Amino acid sequence: MMKFVTEFPNEVIEHADMGIVMSDGCRLSARVWMPANVAQKPAPVILEHLPYRKRDGTIVRDQFTHPWFAGHGYVCIRTDMRGNGESEGLMDDEYTEQELKDAVEVIEWAAKQPWCNGSVGMMGISWGGFNGLQVAALAPEALKAVITLCSSVDRYADDIHYKGGCLLGENFGWSTNMLSYSSRPPDAELVGDRWREMWLHRLENMEVSLSTWLRHQHRDAYWENGSVCEDYSLIKAAVLSIGGWHDGYRNTISHLVENLSSPVKGIVGPWIHKYPHYAGPNPAIGFLQEAKRWWDQYLKGEDTGVVDDPDYRAYLMDSVEPKRWLPDRPGRWITEQQWPSRRIGLVKYRFSDNGLQRVDGHDENKNNTVNSVGWMISSPQDCGAAAGEYFPFAFGDELPAEQTSDDERSLCFDGNITDQDADIVGTPTVNLRLSSDKANGHITVRLLDLRPDGTSALMTFGVLNLTHRNSHQNPTSIAVDEVFDVSIVLDQIAYRLPSGHRLRVALSTANWPTLWPSPEHVTLAVHSGNLSLPVRPHAEAGECAFEVPEVAPAWKKEVLRQDAHSRSTKTDEATGIVTTEIFCDFGENRDLDHGLISGGWMDENWSIHPDDPLLAEVTSHWQQTGGREGLMWRTEVATSMGSDAEAFYFTANLTAFENEQEVFNRDYSDQVARNLV
Repeated sequence: MMKFVTEFPNEVIEHADMGIVMSDGCRLSARVWMPANVAQKPAPVILEHLPYRKRDGTIVRDQFTHPWFAGHGYVCIRTDMRGNGESEGLMDDEYTEQELKDAVEVIEWAAKQPWCNGSVGMMGISWGGFNGLQVAALAPEALKAVITLCSSVDRYADDIHYKGGCLLGENFGWSTNMLSYSSRPPDAELVGDRWREMWLHRLENMEVSLSTWLRHQHRDAYWENGSVCEDYSLIKAAVLSIGGWHDGYRNTISHLVENLSSPVKGIVGPWIHKYPHYAGPNPAIGFLQEAKRWWDQYLKGEDTGVVDDPDYRAYLMDSVEPKRWLPDRPGRWITEQQWPSRRIGLVKYRFSDNGLQRVDGHDENKNNTVNSVGWMISSPQDCGAAAGEYFPFAFGDELPAEQTSDDERSLCFDGNITDQDADIVGTPTVNLRLSSDKANGHITVRLLDLRPDGTSALMTFGVLNLTHRNSHQNPTSIAVDEVFDVSIVLDQIAYRLPSGHRLRVALSTANWPTLWPSPEHVTLAVHSGNLSLPVRPHAEAGECAFEVPEVAPAWKKEVLRQDAHSRSTKTDEATGIVTTEIFCDFGENRDLDHGLISGGWMDENWSIHPDDPLLAEVTSHWQQTGGREGLMWRTEVATSMGSDAEAFYFTANLTAFENEQEVFNRDYSDQVARNLV
């Protein structure tokens, strides 16, 4: 339960549109909160630099967060990146040189203001978490600290585009999302009569990012740009990394804590893709208080004790009946003073005809027992429907469902019933010896909790494009019917497998719609396999605690349309086509301070035939609405994507309306050759 705070140590002054002019003359618009006494007592700055529109996009979380920080002695700057919101210019991609250059200029500008004490921090979730790390790698002198949430250190291996060398369905979804988000105009109340000219200029210059992302199917210089794992030593700022086990970016925290030489700490909770002071599933934490400790230490020079905090704090989740949404997740907080932890050991299992067999430490040779014929696996193409959203964010109907339907489409190895609890903390790894009847294919490995009630719960998973078995930079075709070895690193997890449960490892050759299918229906022979499971000494009780979440008063709004979300899978009996339908209505609201109306909705339909990967297709429709009575606008984005054995194909249409009169319409189409994806 959040605690709304209305009284702060400092009175807060807000500027709705503070202009910050870049060296090339482009004016960025910033919403700024600052203590009223900042002229007499200069304060540190916290910057959040985003394309998501401060006026109506991130307003819910901004209202919770930035006034609270300002009330505790910080100047909070929430810039709209160029080409978004009320900022001038154009945006043409993620994490560009221009984007990062602008952020550095904002930092340098802020540090020189009379109301700043010379120290700046960067904070953000997702996009803002990414560019906070990327700007830190540029090491502007005034940037002393970063809080990065739900972000990645590797834009190819651990982002929304590709995973394990496989094409993520979200690559298409995110491209459509951003085409829609960026199609919205600035608010005429702030920019005046220029609003229509700025809007049309954006629309006329917008491209579909999918064209770019599909042209970089391997790990090349495009993805290395902005991947701070290329050289962790470039980051000098103190970094607090935070994420959630139900988020797609759960691995970053460990990577940063393990590899940074600057001060660094990590926190992982049970959350989806949200800030943890209002995230779900509960328990949420007092993120603002925790962040203040970080800022006070590194931006004000106060000793808050964060230096002595454990390197790694994680929420160890209990086993629960799997559901599409869990408002609460039972478990406890555990700590590791140093990470990687020497207390975590590997428990090994080998695959056999009898399932998962635990391997004693002195009997390692059993890992290499080979089934010369192989256990065969050739999953129907609709395997994966129970996976849930890759990036849950809607507080409903998005988490992994009960997994039996996907298990039945997979090759499963089950362990014995456990006689004691096992706290799995870290990175499970599965090693396989395979052969394939096709030159191209991918594999998904799921680690499951088989519960006594008969349900199968997903703990974590990993994927690998088998043409990338040796390299993501230079993949090679699979030699048909020849045996080869692969190692699949699963996403990190903290999960208690209770006594009386069983482990399951499930292997599948399809994972739709999480992964775009390989061009051929592959059959794999599994000649041998083993699992390395990181197990931590049993946590008898919680090992740390966090304060109850405090937030500033919520956004004052009139709800014009309630939000809603649904997800379902159906089969066309006539054609056999299986379709996953996803709908998310973001609702529509009127701001009670300045009157701006904003709303939107999206739907996606992911269709495939169980026997034919070349029938994979996705269509998507997004709508954005906004304005004020007498001057309303609307944008519509419709996109589709399919493929054959040689290429990907997609189309898009962007249409804009002013007071229901069409003012812009553009069609897009592209064809991109497949390259071992």
